[in-house]
Amino acid sequence: MSKQMHVHGALFLVALIYGSNYSIAKEVMPVYVGPYGLIVIRVVSAAIFFGVFSRLVIKEKIVGTADNLRAILCGITGIAINQLGFFGGLNLTSPINAALLMVIVPIIVLIFSAILLREKVSLRKVSGIALACAGAFLLIYTSSGEGTPGNLLGDLLIVLNAASYGLYLVLVKPLMQKYNAFTVVSRIFAVGAVIVVPFGWQQVMAPDYASFPASIWWAIAFMVIAVTIIAYLFNTWALRYANPSLVGAYIYLQPVLAILVAVWAGKDVFTLQKALFALLIFAGVYLVSHTRQAVTEG
Repeated sequence: MSKQMHVHGALFLVALIYGSNYSIAKEVMPVYVGPYGLIVIRVVSAAIFFGVFSRLVIKEKIVGTADNLRAILCGITGIAINQLGFFGGLNLTSPINAALLMVIVPIIVLIFSAILLREKVSLRKVSGIALACAGAFLLIYTSSGEGTPGNLLGDLLIVLNAASYGLYLVLVKPLMQKYNAFTVVSRIFAVGAVIVVPFGWQQVMAPDYASFPASIWWAIAFMVIAVTIIAYLFNTWALRYANPSLVGAYIYLQPVLAILVAVWAGKDVFTLQKALFALLIFAGVYLVSHTRQAVTEG
């Protein structure tokens, strides 16, 4: 299997995990665990896992003032602000609103890539982003039902999360080209853990964990293992071989995969209209990914 197929496979799995997370997270918070308490559980668990693995297996350190400062910025943007904004916003607004607002990530990535990495923005890439954005907007807009109102503060927090995540994708790429993925991810989670603990420690201590049903424990395990550890690791690894704009473009697959999961679970119906909107999304991702520099061998 080619390097390009590995990269797209990793990004597809990340999109599937994130697409499923919108509904799964809403099952846990705020009834069982508050949003910031859930963040602390996720981030601290991941920081311990990556820290131990990196120290015992990889045994590599980030060196130099510039790289260490960049790693700290990645921890702030990619973990702390990203997680606090997403779960704080999702707790207040609907999953439909959250998924819709996350569509701006590739646009932010493209802007930061052009400014910070001097990535060339071709007409083909802009067209792909516009096409996928249109498909995602139509898909999410027509999938929203009654009883799922948005919330201004929640929506603003999701926008903050999207902007922070877009900047993170650009900032972390130079580190991924220089260091092992575990080295980078362990450092940024360590930074993120230090920041998020004060926000959510009280919410971690408040619940009666003994009363949690098995389904909630499975949901928490999914968010810790899949959403936090696997998704971040695969996303960061993909950045070694792919432009940040390609990684960001896969955000458009999330609403498609979220609906497929909902159909499988009997919570939604997949119509011809939704299939057409999904086709727009895949076409847009195709245009963005099939550029000369989208995926590099190495």
